[in-house]
Amino acid sequence: MPRPTAAQLAYGSCTVLLSTLAMLLLSQTSSGVGIAIIAVASLALGLLVAMTVPSGKRPAAVEQPAPREPVRASVAAQAPEPVRERAAS
Repeated sequence: MPRPTAAQLAYGSCTVLLSTLAMLLLSQTSSGVGIAIIAVASLALGLLVAMTVPSGKRPAAVEQPAPREPVRASVAAQAPEPVRERAAS
């Protein structure tokens, strides 16, 4: 399993902190069970966010074969045209 990047750690940590704070303020719970449920839900949400952040690493480039020249109909078509010079007057 690859190691998480700094961006993934930052997004996951911020998500845990902010979601915990928001859920505790909105629910106004004071029981231990309620706080534990909110903490577990916040950790799960932070893990989800951290794992869905793109890692920033690009996949290995697939080597493309060199482009081929178009096939010509005859060998004569491959020969260069003769140079035509003007006759001296």
